[in-house]
Amino acid sequence: MLLHVIARGKIARSPEAELVARYEKRLTWPVKMTELPETGGKVAEPQTPYKTVLLDERGKQFDSQSFADLIGGWRDDGMREARFVIGAADGHSEEERREADVLMAFGKATWPHLMARAMLMEQLYRATAILSGHPYHRAN
Repeated sequence: MLLHVIARGKIARSPEAELVARYEKRLTWPVKMTELPETGGKVAEPQTPYKTVLLDERGKQFDSQSFADLIGGWRDDGMREARFVIGAADGHSEEERREADVLMAFGKATWPHLMARAMLMEQLYRATAILSGHPYHRAN
């Protein structure tokens, strides 16, 4: 299953970009990164089954195992792509929230977009490690 990260704004050269690249290299699942302008621009809908996760401060907080279970379930159900969307500074519209399959939060705090992107990539790597039985994830 393709893990497709869609983010508003450019990450450019930064410590956060280095973290994103580090986890992208470690992922064994296919990954696609799409950057959109702060406003406007859309990504075409794929012709295959997919799910959309919006990163939103009002979303559900997943522990790492539950997040892995969610992604693994989609993979096992034949989803071909999971889209993880990081919005612009003002977040997502109500329409985008309604259309999403899942709203996901990294806690109640608001995170800078670059940090959210790095945190998402780490959690995607952790989830795929859990699903493959890799020892990266050590639950207490």
